[in-house]
Amino acid sequence: MATAKAWLISSTCSTNNCTCSMCCLNNSVHPLPAKEGTHASSSRSVIVNHMPATIENQVVLVIGASSGIGRETAALFAREGARVMASARREERLRELQESLAREGRTVETLVADAADASQMEHLAQVTRERLGEIDVVVFATGTNVPDRSMKRLTTEIWDMMVSVNLNAAYYVTRAVLPAMRERGAGHLIYISSVSGLFADVSGAAYQASKRGLLGLAHAIRVEEKESGIRTCVVCPGLVDTEILDRRPVKPSAATLAKALRPEDVAETVLAVARLPPRACVPEMQVVPTYL
Repeated sequence: MATAKAWLISSTCSTNNCTCSMCCLNNSVHPLPAKEGTHASSSRSVIVNHMPATIENQVVLVIGASSGIGRETAALFAREGARVMASARREERLRELQESLAREGRTVETLVADAADASQMEHLAQVTRERLGEIDVVVFATGTNVPDRSMKRLTTEIWDMMVSVNLNAAYYVTRAVLPAMRERGAGHLIYISSVSGLFADVSGAAYQASKRGLLGLAHAIRVEEKESGIRTCVVCPGLVDTEILDRRPVKPSAATLAKALRPEDVAETVLAVARLPPRACVPEMQVVPTYL
């Protein structure tokens, strides 16, 4: 990861004959003087960390990378030069991802792990640091649903499973990576939720509650940890053509699927968020199909 540098943004400045009332409006910055620490004529100054808007060589941990949004995110980040750890439960799918990227001349680390198991998430974080270095970005893309989603058919076993996979797992991986991020003063946690976590629909109470819970988790972390340089983002996609649609009681029609988002659309959204400089945070965003 590129080395962070300290810069001074000032409301009034005589350095290099500039007038900061203009250059600061254009987001220009001046290197922090080596000794003085401030401009002699500055009336207001803010020290910020400046880093290139790139994810090249950053360590990115993707949870749920065996299919859909998680797989496309892991592949996209690897193509952009990030050092990626892709994790999921299905070993053969991870192997396919690794082989596919190898044919493109890209590498990705993989580790089989169940996100709903707290001890496995601790192990995953440890192995990622050992193989790749300190974790810069986490993308939580694990999620599931079931056909028996209506309240008439929703059992306590199904409820517990849904909350475990969709929400508890996000907490487990967060708990595993957050202390090291806090110590370093930087980290970006990106969670894939759903518009079902924002608006009532027929996706089922367990799915909606767990996806809404992701927003509560992420927003609480941001408020508590922002002084430590920790950023969070919850991406809430609309209809995406992934395997989870096979678990719907009635699958969308071909005409509807033709208008749906593709997993790579959401992956591009995640990449755009991850590329933002440390001073910028997008707490929550929606990405939906244009024609639906």
